[in-house]
Amino acid sequence: MPSALITVVLPAYDQQEHLKDCLDSLLAQSFRDFEIVLVVDRSPECPERLAEAYEMRDPRVNVLRLNAAVGIGRSRDAGAAKATGEYLLFLDSDHLLDPDALQAIADRLAETGPVDVLLFGHNREYRGRSWPGAAAELLAAAGPEVLGPLARPELLGAPPMVWDRLLRRDIVPPFPEGHYEEVPVAHHALLTAERVAVLDRECVQIRRRHTLHPTGSPGSSHFDIFEQYQRSFELVADRPELAPALPFLFTRMIRHYLFVFDLAGCVPRSQRPQFFQRAAEHYRTYLPEDYKRPDGREGIKFSLLASGAYAAFELAKLSHIARSAVGRRA
Repeated sequence: MPSALITVVLPAYDQQEHLKDCLDSLLAQSFRDFEIVLVVDRSPECPERLAEAYEMRDPRVNVLRLNAAVGIGRSRDAGAAKATGEYLLFLDSDHLLDPDALQAIADRLAETGPVDVLLFGHNREYRGRSWPGAAAELLAAAGPEVLGPLARPELLGAPPMVWDRLLRRDIVPPFPEGHYEEVPVAHHALLTAERVAVLDRECVQIRRRHTLHPTGSPGSSHFDIFEQYQRSFELVADRPELAPALPFLFTRMIRHYLFVFDLAGCVPRSQRPQFFQRAAEHYRTYLPEDYKRPDGREGIKFSLLASGAYAAFELAKLSHIARSAVGRRA
């Protein structure tokens, strides 16, 4: 197949049986100049027969078969290595695209010329509810112009996903092992990009309430998040010109730690004190000079984390839950 403008790299992990819908939404695109690299490893969550059926159905679907269960990071690396597209779009099986999403992306590229990163919006759908992604206001404020290096450092405050942005293939570093492997990759792309553009529209729908990790490499855990953010801060430390990004990167890191800490099913109760203290260590290690904490209740949580006050943090959380329950009964 000749080279395409866009390669969609899609690890075939299908825990919720959404992969068929994702592939159907891709093949229904009005834009045609793209390919799909569907990566199937030996994980039981990868439906090889479904992948084979789509490979036979459309020549744009290329199934890459791996001989071991390697996790999503290495699957993405393998898919990127096989890609022919100028740009990469990394998706998961529970993503859907509007029928004209890739056309809108291609039209924006025609306006901007070559870019390193093209950010776009997404929304979430869960049990009949839909709401915009957390970066919607940042994207709306970025404007239509192509941005130079760190012209908008506040974009580092967006959740570090790789499925709400198009990345020029040449700038994508290898994904590290473990959970949250997209964190340093997303940050590396923005921190090293020479040209960044924004498409202020929702292109991808994610079919889950929260951004949970699809699957990690063998032996991975939610504690991997600390090493992933450490990689991002090491990149900034090696390049003093990236210092304006530090406050936004720091705020995103702490918000992410607190989100994982609070999200049911992520950190076992027996490991919560250890996770909290690791997060507190990173707070003190990476705190930017003259940093201003967020306002309100979030600022209180930041302050308690900074002091390592685990018991006070848990007590404040329980008090908030109790007040909320009283309010609902009133």
